[in-house]
Amino acid sequence: MSKDSYVKFTKNNGVGYIEFYNPSHNALPSKMLSELSSTIENAGADKDCSILVLKSGGDRTFCAGASFDDLAAISTIEEGKAFFMGFANVINALRKNPKIVIGSIQGKAVGGGVGLAAAVDLCFASEYASIKLSELNIGIGPFVIEPALKRKLGLSVVSQLTLHPQTFFSAKWAREKGLYANVFESNNDLNTHVSNVANQLATYNPEALAEFKKIQWEESHHWDDLLAQRAAISGRLALSNFTKTQLKKFNKA
Repeated sequence: MSKDSYVKFTKNNGVGYIEFYNPSHNALPSKMLSELSSTIENAGADKDCSILVLKSGGDRTFCAGASFDDLAAISTIEEGKAFFMGFANVINALRKNPKIVIGSIQGKAVGGGVGLAAAVDLCFASEYASIKLSELNIGIGPFVIEPALKRKLGLSVVSQLTLHPQTFFSAKWAREKGLYANVFESNNDLNTHVSNVANQLATYNPEALAEFKKIQWEESHHWDDLLAQRAAISGRLALSNFTKTQLKKFNKA
């Protein structure tokens, strides 16, 4: 993890902003995943804000998914499950958060990054925010994020994304499928719109918003166990000869 990496939380006019950044295309190593899930949980308990915004630093990549360095370092099934539980914990923190979370996707989302976009309650993007599920390229699959993806996009779209692991699908395509509520021509336009929506939502009854969120997620009570099971699958596959070979190729590229 770079010395320039961070996860930070700021507040403005009743809106809490959760931002993460890693110079390596905003890929998320284990430590940052842990910090991100903790920050989301703490923000949910902060009485000074009633709406949350999840975003990342930089201009062209929202999140490149899992850190390949961390993936390559996995040497046991236990380590593998623990790593993928990082993404599971972030997704669970988003769905359990009592506050509405708005996603601001300013650039490409790959793998786990698409999962984060699917796990927020309302998501906006710039035209640069194309999406790709690249997991099959390295011998694993989008197992931990699949429940969030299927809930938002449906089984057919998730299958299309998963089985085209080398294809970036445009932000407009993602909007048509329901991942993004709207897509903007520039990041400035995106930021302005997200700020306006968040500020407006912050004027509404927080209890009503919390009850609405409960209803929206009421079919997900079993996700703690489900995502742990999926993390175990991913952790096991991360040890396969196929995956180890592929990771070496990517790390040399």
